[in-house]
Amino acid sequence: MQAMSPSTPNNLKSFIRPALAPTRMGRPVRCAFRADSVYFPNGVGHSRADWQSSCAILSSKVLSLEQPPENSGGAEHVAAVNGHRAAVDLNLVPIETKDSPASAVPAPAPQPPKPLSISDLAPAPMHGSQLRVAYQGVPGAYSEAAAGKAYPNCEAIPCDQFEVAFQAVELWIADRAVLPVENSLGGSIHRNYDLLLRHRLHIVGEVQMPVHHCLLALPGSRLERLSRVISHPQALSQCEHTITRLAPQATREAVDDTAGAAEYIATNRLHDTAAIASARAAELYGMEVLADGVQDDCGNVTRFLMLAREPIIPRTDRPFKTSIVFAHNGGEGTGVLFKVLSAFAFRNISLTKIESRPHRNNPIRVVDDANVGTAKHFEYMFYVDFEASMAELRAQNALAEVQEYTSFLRVLGSYPMDMTPWSPPPPTSGGDSD
Repeated sequence: MQAMSPSTPNNLKSFIRPALAPTRMGRPVRCAFRADSVYFPNGVGHSRADWQSSCAILSSKVLSLEQPPENSGGAEHVAAVNGHRAAVDLNLVPIETKDSPASAVPAPAPQPPKPLSISDLAPAPMHGSQLRVAYQGVPGAYSEAAAGKAYPNCEAIPCDQFEVAFQAVELWIADRAVLPVENSLGGSIHRNYDLLLRHRLHIVGEVQMPVHHCLLALPGSRLERLSRVISHPQALSQCEHTITRLAPQATREAVDDTAGAAEYIATNRLHDTAAIASARAAELYGMEVLADGVQDDCGNVTRFLMLAREPIIPRTDRPFKTSIVFAHNGGEGTGVLFKVLSAFAFRNISLTKIESRPHRNNPIRVVDDANVGTAKHFEYMFYVDFEASMAELRAQNALAEVQEYTSFLRVLGSYPMDMTPWSPPPPTSGGDSD
């Protein structure tokens, strides 16, 4: 709270929020921020002066009240402090003066001012306890559906980049972020693994979403007249054989996301172009489904991580998964990775994921060898998921042993596993890859 004191107004520049372009469908959050005027709807006003005045009144218990006009017709009362109109009612107690008789001013029971809390200093949800969940893409994206599955009835906030979704949570613009990390057909999404290390968010859950692709085009378009098909690179690769069979004359073109491809076609009225996206994207952008279930493999599932500013408390009453990242210690010699993995094997802890990424701070390690000269070894960071909760003693002992062989170790999160049963949908005529 000291860094947010009213006596240090310059620190308010750190509370920034994106400049959102109001459109019919809602534009994504972009990497453009402004600090001229900050609006905190749950306790302070529209400007820095309102924020300072509100804090001063609450902290010093200086009570004042501007009586509303008698003919206001029940309009909402707005308090004024030091010449500035506050955006919310501060629950100030009226003070009896010499000019006003005691009978003219009611004497309600005095209420102590409420202390400021974190919710007063951050943009609060628009509807009470409704969570704001950031995702990458535009409305209709699979990430939006994953956000709705992870947090039902949430307020989904579209972001144009993965990193913007991380920043939205860090800057209190959003409460959570739901981002993909791997796909059963396309593999890992390396960008998000790198961002997990760069930012200080915690994994608090996971959700697995079956991916059902559709081939979308403007009403009246025909398969034989398509000249190109656009979508996210992974969606194009997941539907390669089916698209070749349905529209062999069409070229493929990669764009940022699946729903964005549908939005682009609808905005520019491109009758010779189709998009690979979800059925919801067809509804949102007025598209027609030319072929349903165009993925080559019906076992197409994407795993999403749920990210928050604070970790959750690990438990042992349900299956948990823990994610870590580490860099091995080059001074330990050979077999370091084997020793690390053995720490889990000896304690009967199953690994569900291991991913290596370049060590950006130290990408190359030079080793002098008298026989062959100077050798250059690539350095890597290793991401590991294992089935155990950090509340279990075996997991704690395993990480204690791992720390002996590593130069860096960080727990990204210990969270409940997604145990939702899933069965592949029956193959459709559009999705056959024969």
